[in-house]
Amino acid sequence: MLEEIRISDLGVIAGTTLPLGPGLTVLTGETGAGKTMVVTSLALLLGERADAGAVRSGAARSVVEGRFTLPEGGAAAGRAIEAGADLDAAGPGRAEMLVARTVAAGGRSRAHVGGRSVPNGLLGELADDLVAVHGQSEQVLLRSPQRQREVVDAAAGDAVAVPLARYRAVLADHRAVRAELDDIRTRGRERAQEADLLRHGLERVEAVDPRPGEDVALAEEAERLSHVEDLRLAAATAHAALTGEDDEATGGASAVGAVEAARRALEAARDHDPVLAELADRLAEASVVLTEAGADTASHLAGLEADPARLAVVQDRRAELSALVRTYGDPAVGAAGDGPGGVDGVLAWAQGASRRLLGLEGDDDRVVALAARERELADELEELASTVSAARTAAGERLAAAATAELAALAMGGARLVVRVERTGRLGPDGADDVALLLAAHAGADPRPLARGASGGELSRVMLALEVVLAEADPVETFVFDEVDSGVGGRAAVEIGRRLAALAQRAQVLVVTHLPQVAAFADAHLLVEKGQDGSVVASGVRALDDEGRVAELARMLAGHGTSRSAREHAAELLEQARPAGAPGAR
Repeated sequence: MLEEIRISDLGVIAGTTLPLGPGLTVLTGETGAGKTMVVTSLALLLGERADAGAVRSGAARSVVEGRFTLPEGGAAAGRAIEAGADLDAAGPGRAEMLVARTVAAGGRSRAHVGGRSVPNGLLGELADDLVAVHGQSEQVLLRSPQRQREVVDAAAGDAVAVPLARYRAVLADHRAVRAELDDIRTRGRERAQEADLLRHGLERVEAVDPRPGEDVALAEEAERLSHVEDLRLAAATAHAALTGEDDEATGGASAVGAVEAARRALEAARDHDPVLAELADRLAEASVVLTEAGADTASHLAGLEADPARLAVVQDRRAELSALVRTYGDPAVGAAGDGPGGVDGVLAWAQGASRRLLGLEGDDDRVVALAARERELADELEELASTVSAARTAAGERLAAAATAELAALAMGGARLVVRVERTGRLGPDGADDVALLLAAHAGADPRPLARGASGGELSRVMLALEVVLAEADPVETFVFDEVDSGVGGRAAVEIGRRLAALAQRAQVLVVTHLPQVAAFADAHLLVEKGQDGSVVASGVRALDDEGRVAELARMLAGHGTSRSAREHAAELLEQARPAGAPGAR
């Protein structure tokens, strides 16, 4: 339930607070006083698009704050907590949630829920479980086939919602299977050409038979074979320096010998100086390392022989591999569009190509399987569509009967609402039905589509009748009606007030109205007052007592509240409405 709205610098409203409570609350005021801005402020709290033009002239920003109470375990509370909002306790099983929306004059808007900054879209998600807003725009929507189908589906509840959800999932699968089947059938020639190219490529790779990392290893071997003389000279010189075996090159000196001589000199002083003893140990280790290095150098030197024949073989093999790499080793050519390059890239391409070729060569089997799956899904779709249609038809009959009874109570005796559900044969996202609401405006009249057969006043009453009927199934606790009584007067206006009061017995109802017959049924009456400069002062929204209500109803009846006859008429309206409108009488 919406407990309070605070508005600052929005349109003509400089600053005001709307205290709200259970039951039926009406909001009235002279034209231009700011009633529309109240609805605009509520729309902002519910996540609708912000308009910088609504910021009060001269102000830097507009701020709207709302205080809601809601079930602790409800969907709205859960979604708010998930977004990081802090909710306060508000009685057994209830929580209090603060929502704020700021709109800067420059156009940017911000939203906060429970003290936490959130995306504006979150407010729209919360709104689905908090408030239902109905205005003259909703009457326009009610003329659309889509909105009429939604009304019938809402009346059906899970009887339509459950099979319709399954139907949509099956429809998505059916469309995916159909698209793949069409692709195979229409692109058969292209797929055969692709298979030939893949087969040829795999044959080339198989003929060369590359091994992982082979190109890298061959590059290293070719580099060694191409510079074998330089490598032999380097190894021989190093070996001589380490071992002193080449007297001409080293003069008989060697690294091993020099280190060994140093070690022996230090060994003689080991017992007298621990530092020299430690150095002797280190030189012993160095001697071992140098001796091993000399042996390894000699071994490697023995294997460094010029081998032109082997070099030719290596170069030929590298050429074969390079040809494969140029065609198939580029990552962009691979089946997945990524992966390694070189020979490893060729092998990766071959793996992907093999999988793709298997799929292409199995087209005939795939077509048979997909065709069977398509028929299976089509049969399931037809069955689900029939289930949805039957549920809609049954719900439409119940809705039509209940709404017709409500219309009779709204001074449309003899009027009849008809819900027509027709199978179209087309399987769309909402099933295979055309759903239409038709209205026979009086006894003996033929039902006509709402888009052509209902006046503005009749459409207002049809919408209210539907809302009253659907209120039991609607999860929201607050209903807002913005001048839905447009085009209505006299007895019809009285009956609209009576039905709004009936709806308010089950939910909080806020009504912006210009009809005194409707306002007379309120449990609470809020007046939006103008300042002398045309703006609404900070205390512009005032809760009226009985005397204030008489004066306001008189103004609505006669244009001012001082007319004696108007005041008498206003008092009479209140007296007539009191049995249904007074909190203690309901």
